Amino acid sequence: MTSVPRILSVSASPAHHFTKQRLPEIRLLAGLGIEGDAHMGVTVKHRSRVKVDPTQPNLRQVHLVHAELLEELRAAGFRVEPGSIGENVTTEGIDLLGLPRGTRLHLGAEAVVSVTGLRNPCIQLDHFQHGLTAAVLGRDADGNLVRKAGVMALVESGGVVRPGDAIRIEWPPEPHRALEKV
Repeated sequence: MTSVPRILSVSASPAHHFTKQRLPEIRLLAGLGIEGDAHMGVTVKHRSRVKVDPTQPNLRQVHLVHAELLEELRAAGFRVEPGSIGENVTTEGIDLLGLPRGTRLHLGAEAVVSVTGLRNPCIQLDHFQHGLTAAVLGRDADGNLVRKAGVMALVESGGVVRPGDAIRIEWPPEPHRALEKV
């Protein structure tokens, strides 16, 4: 693990494709998400959630995945690269899953996102590669389900984000609340 948390890769897609295209930079827009990405907006854009209630707030404006998960999946035989499981930001050197809800991540010089919760793995992972859904789920020592497919966040402050940019963690006030699926 790298000593300074950083951004390994950035990705976006203007259409609802599972894999997002790797880009040299993305622009985060406060309160909306990633400029040009299909999931940008104040209200929910994920198709399954739109069917249930298109007016619900979009708590999934930015999807972050830790590169360490991609390494784990590759070691298990999956063909995954940054952006391939739908994330916008691939991080390195940060325990995304261990962050409390409301953690603010400063991405690069200007952008700030607030972590809202865990990505709930869906069947689209298995459509991408058979067995991938099970590979991003696990159990802790007490038998509780562990979702490893990254975290979701809201954009608080916009800005351009590029691979190599540093990530600074701003912890929320205590008591910390564990992440739940969003």
